Amino acid sequence: MKFCSTCGASVSLRIPDGDNRERFICNSCDEIHYQNPKIVAGCIPEWEGKILLCRRAIQPRHGLWTLPAGFMENGESTEQAAMRETWEEAGARVEIRSLYSLFSIPHISQVYMLFRGDLCEGHYAPGVESLECELFDAQTVPWDRLAFPVVRETLERYFRDKQQGNNFPLQRGEIIRHPRRE
Repeated sequence: MKFCSTCGASVSLRIPDGDNRERFICNSCDEIHYQNPKIVAGCIPEWEGKILLCRRAIQPRHGLWTLPAGFMENGESTEQAAMRETWEEAGARVEIRSLYSLFSIPHISQVYMLFRGDLCEGHYAPGVESLECELFDAQTVPWDRLAFPVVRETLERYFRDKQQGNNFPLQRGEIIRHPRRE
């Protein structure tokens, strides 16, 4: 951040009085600009024992598979965001069952909230952000072509829970950055 969104003056990174971490503060009007993690909401759409995945038509991770998910918009609940993202990416309407996973990803300042949902009437079609959509079971998921570590972790836990009697407790965790292997 270089300029204040309130008055347009330059900002500097410093610790405000009474705080314990650096924030961007306007050098003119003293407005403190807080930057907080972004919430990503999404869905595990279920249909006849399978789940719906989308192959990304956008960066990052173009061409790889993911669950329908994306950044929340102002004015919507996490459930509404999950349903909207499922509609936008997979042309699918879902009924949300429950929150399934909550993962923090500190190195990119994101929090993922993924819900289990029933795919309404089994209808789906790729949206503008997806090349294709397909239903998968545990054996057919393209495990080596998943877009994000949080999606892999969620799906591994989901299929394990499914195998252990369809008991789906809330899954929580932290996704830690791993150095790239060459």
